[in-house]
Amino acid sequence: MPDYPYLEKIITARVYDVAIETPLDYAPMLSKRTNNNIFIKREDLQPVFSFKLRGAHNKISQLNDAAKSAGVIAASAGNHAQGVALSSQRLGIRSIIVMPKTTPQIKVSAVKHHGGEVILHGNTYDEAYLHAREIAAENGMTFIHPYDDPEVIAGQGTVAMEILKQHPDHIDAIFVPVGGGGLIAGIIAYAKRLRPETKVIGVEPDDAACLYEALKANKRVVLDSVGIFADGVAVRQIGEEPFRVIKDLVDEVILANTDEICAGIKDIFDDTRAISEPAGALAVAGMKKYIEKYDLSGKTFVAIDSGANMNFDRLRHVSERTELGENREALLAVTIPEEPGSFRKFCHSIGQRSITEFNYRYSDASDAHVFAGIKLADSKAGKAKLIARLDQDGYKVLDLSDNDMAKTHIRYMVGGHASGAENELLYRFIFPERPGALLRFLTHISQRWNISLFHYRNHGAAYGRILVGIQVPLDERNEFSNFLVVLEYPFWEETNNPAYTLFLR
Repeated sequence: MPDYPYLEKIITARVYDVAIETPLDYAPMLSKRTNNNIFIKREDLQPVFSFKLRGAHNKISQLNDAAKSAGVIAASAGNHAQGVALSSQRLGIRSIIVMPKTTPQIKVSAVKHHGGEVILHGNTYDEAYLHAREIAAENGMTFIHPYDDPEVIAGQGTVAMEILKQHPDHIDAIFVPVGGGGLIAGIIAYAKRLRPETKVIGVEPDDAACLYEALKANKRVVLDSVGIFADGVAVRQIGEEPFRVIKDLVDEVILANTDEICAGIKDIFDDTRAISEPAGALAVAGMKKYIEKYDLSGKTFVAIDSGANMNFDRLRHVSERTELGENREALLAVTIPEEPGSFRKFCHSIGQRSITEFNYRYSDASDAHVFAGIKLADSKAGKAKLIARLDQDGYKVLDLSDNDMAKTHIRYMVGGHASGAENELLYRFIFPERPGALLRFLTHISQRWNISLFHYRNHGAAYGRILVGIQVPLDERNEFSNFLVVLEYPFWEETNNPAYTLFLR
């Protein structure tokens, strides 16, 4: 066990002057889906929407009068910054927070709201950290480290104290998001002393796996780079004191990718109606992988939702990637014949599965390449069945579900100029968004005329929106106009739209 008397430190930690005892919520939907008993520790409900307040206040409240008089300083781009600012405000202490210039304005404003003086410096956390250390030395201020400090670790350990009190029965495992390691060190120091049979499992993003790599090397390592999607845990090196506490006691470390984290955000939303930040949903994502890896059922698991400081503009990306992370959507590139009716035949091969995305642009007179997103009912097995069916029907299929470039860029770039698409007209349509609606649309529109452009994406709205290019010879324009009326879908012609002329014609 750790040399520091962490059990006593955690029990006597001073956190509740500012922090609250957060609920341990049962997650009925996630429990049913995984056939386990799942509980979520709601640290997203703290006054600063993150557990970081616990450690910051425990450290600051125990400073002597001289240190309090000199003030405190921290370097942070988010949750720790708000914790230090609020704690200092409650204690009447001056606080300076050095934040990278790239910090979103919402986080800067939150720190100022809690009374912190903000200095924007550098473009990375490392640059902000060094500058904060310089200011601390010059002004005799106390630097409040976000994770590499025994008092901070003890403050975070109160999360484990609450979990074991709130759920006195057996817990098979506690899943903890890992950045610098302060939270998992506190969890381990408490839980392993009182309930050694309960596993403590760390979860990291696969592009910021500083603890995973340190355990593999049996020493702390510095990652060359880290991904910043889960910015709350984007740390290049595990803390020295956390690693000393963690290394011999952590049971396992699970890595989760961006899509799996996005799926975890949706899982938490489904059960709580709260939106977690990526780092906040990391433990849920890792827990689901762990359950699948070992084919577990009937177990009791706790996942820590560590925070909810989500940038609103990131929700679009989360929504796009959630179904892929849950294996409930497949992204496929399918080659179909370039001829009237081919879209309708392709949709019949897909069957009753809902189409989430359908992008195509005319290239030549022989083959058409379609980028399609398709809903899956039964996860990975469902995708295999779908691909087998398309292959059986003679289509060439490329699975892009795990192709990051395709998911991030190509899906938005299917298109361009098509000089060979003669007599092309461009129309927008809307139709009620329900299963089979897209197939019905294609069945009506592609029986006579060739489709040369098609763009559709299901955004969860009540009505689907489609942009269609249709090749209609001049002597058939009246017949086509009559067809549009019979179709009974609201439509707008966009053939003369300047954006079409510039980018698609």
